[in-house]
Amino acid sequence: MKNLFKLVLSALVSLVITIPAIAYPDVSADYWAAKQIENLTEKGVIVGYPDGTFKPDDNVSRAEFASMAIKALGQEHTTVAQPVKFTDIEASFWAYDAIQKALYFDLISCPPEGEPFSPDDTVTRAESVAVAVNALTTEQISKFKAKEVLSKKYADVEKVPEWFIIPAGKAEILNMLVTVPSKNKAEIEAERPATRAEVAAILYEMTEQAKLNPNAKLAEAMRKKTGDGFIVENAFVQGSIGTIPAGAVVPVKLSSYISSQSSHPGEIYTASAPKNYVTKDKFILIYKGSNLKGQLLDVRSGKWFVRNGVLVLDNSLITTNNDQTVSFAAVGEITKDRNWFMKIVRATLKGEKLNVNPEETVYIKLLKPIRVDLTNGWIIE
Repeated sequence: MKNLFKLVLSALVSLVITIPAIAYPDVSADYWAAKQIENLTEKGVIVGYPDGTFKPDDNVSRAEFASMAIKALGQEHTTVAQPVKFTDIEASFWAYDAIQKALYFDLISCPPEGEPFSPDDTVTRAESVAVAVNALTTEQISKFKAKEVLSKKYADVEKVPEWFIIPAGKAEILNMLVTVPSKNKAEIEAERPATRAEVAAILYEMTEQAKLNPNAKLAEAMRKKTGDGFIVENAFVQGSIGTIPAGAVVPVKLSSYISSQSSHPGEIYTASAPKNYVTKDKFILIYKGSNLKGQLLDVRSGKWFVRNGVLVLDNSLITTNNDQTVSFAAVGEITKDRNWFMKIVRATLKGEKLNVNPEETVYIKLLKPIRVDLTNGWIIE
C-alpha cells in the first residue's frame, strides 16, 4: 500500500512539473497556443491586460503587430538611419520606431506614395503570416507550386488574395501557416483579422525559423559582433549571449582628476571604457566609449608615519552605445606599482599619496555578472 501511495504521489509530482505555468487565467495549460503565449510573454514580446487576462480571441492592430514582430526578433534597439515618411503616422506615434524597423528589415512593404499605413487597422491573418515569411530566407516557389501545396490541405485556396498565394505556400511548407486546431474544416481565412492567440503562434514560429534562416538584413543584425579589445578573463558565450562573470577585472578611463589628498568620500566620478571588452574569441561584450559612473567609496590622505593614501572607486552604472543605462556594480582600489625599495619605504615610513589624472586608466572588479546580447550590445537585466 505504501509503495502504491509513493507511485501515485510520484505521478502527481511529475504531472505538476510537466504542466507549463500559464500566466493568464483565460489561457489554460491545454489551450492550443498556450506554449507560444507563455514563451513570448516570458520574453516580453506580448503582455496581458491590466486585469491580468490575455484575451486570446481579441484582435491586434497593424501597429501592435509591427512592434511585437520587432521585439520577437530582438531588434527593438536597432537604429534606422533614414526613416520613411507616412501620410498618417508622425514621429511622435507610439509605434513609429517599430514600424520603421519593420520596413528596414523588409518585414512589411511601404505603402504607395500618398496612401496611408493605417496603423490602427486590425492586422489580418495574411498580413501577419506574410511578415513572418518576410523575416526569412526561403526557397523560391511559383504560384502554381504554392497553390498545389495549399490545395492539399485547405478548402478556401481560391479565396486567397493573389499577393498572398506565394507567401502562404512558403508558410505551409515551413509549417508556419497557423490555423486553429479546433476548426472542423482547414481554412486559411486570409482576410480575417488575426486573433492575439494566432499572432502569438505565428510570431513564435517566425522566431524559431529566423534562428536558422533569417533574411539578409536580419542575418547581419543577428550576427554576433567581433572586434579587438581588452580580453575579459573567464567571460563566456552561450548562443548569442555573452557573460562577464563576477570577479572579472576591466579597465576604465577616468574623465576627471581624483586624489587621496583632495577628493572626498561620496564624490561622483565618470569614466569610459578605453577599449572594447571582448571574450577570448573576440566577441564584443562592452563597446569602447561606453560611459561609467560611480562615487568614491573610501578616501584617506597619505600621511607620513601614519598611513599610505587610500582611494577606492565604487562604480554603479554604465551607459552603453545603445543609450541603455543599467547597473554595473564594481569596485576598484587605486594602487601604485612599486619596486622592492619603495615597498620597504612605504611599509615602514608610509605617507604615499595617490592620484589619477584625467584620461588615465585604472581597473575595477565586477561584483555581479553582466549578461550581454552579442548581436546588438544590449545588456540583459
